[in-house]
Amino acid sequence: MNEPLTGKTVVITRAASQALDFSAALEHYGASVVICPTIEISDPDSYDRLDEAIEHLYGYDWIIFTSVNGVDFFLRRLLSRGKTVEELDEVKTCAIGEATAERLRDARIHVDVVPNEFKAEGVFKALRDFIGGGERLQGLNILLPRAAVARDYLPNALEEAGARVDVVPAYSTVLPENVDRGRLSATLAGSADCIAFTSSSTVRNLGLLFDTNDLSNILRGLTIACIGDITATTAAEYGLKVNIQPKEFTIPALAKAIAEYYSKGVS
Repeated sequence: MNEPLTGKTVVITRAASQALDFSAALEHYGASVVICPTIEISDPDSYDRLDEAIEHLYGYDWIIFTSVNGVDFFLRRLLSRGKTVEELDEVKTCAIGEATAERLRDARIHVDVVPNEFKAEGVFKALRDFIGGGERLQGLNILLPRAAVARDYLPNALEEAGARVDVVPAYSTVLPENVDRGRLSATLAGSADCIAFTSSSTVRNLGLLFDTNDLSNILRGLTIACIGDITATTAAEYGLKVNIQPKEFTIPALAKAIAEYYSKGVS
């Protein structure tokens, strides 16, 4: 497989600030890339709950990070409060995937658990197995700094197992300002061959941009690529048939899966 995406145009819906690595990976396979972000990563409405958690880190047994964004915003706020990463030395940490774990390690923060399955269900299973069974979750204090709006599976599962979970907003995913809907419409209806969704928010926000719960007409004729099954489920809810989904829920794996799809001679 050399450059199977030569002559293909892939639309990236990821936040512009995080699209470069994905774009470079696709271009490595020969693609033309159009970055049309449907989300923007921003501060939460309030930092009050995160600030309170940071002041009481000694009270937590675990911190679970479910995204690189969660790590970045948490650490930025930690340092702005006059704290250091050494405050986390006595707290065990879990990272949802290797990219998130790598960001923690880059900040010289130890990582105790990285699940094999990079989603909330995988985090729960990995944490349960690491501590020696679900009954040992009973009474643990867990901090979960994450997006202001996110799935409830993980905190619900942990609480049902007897843990106390503080879910605190560390950042928000919002619609980008000044989206050029005309340009986006023209791209989707014109030169684009494939559109890649990297989170459920990227799907939902595209629906918001076009004021619809059914994206099938807007994306008619496009190959639909999703980073994982949660995103794919959201895409299906918006009327989309998902053509590409990697086994590993990472950006490099998604780029490779798109390349492999077209390497099979798909037009």
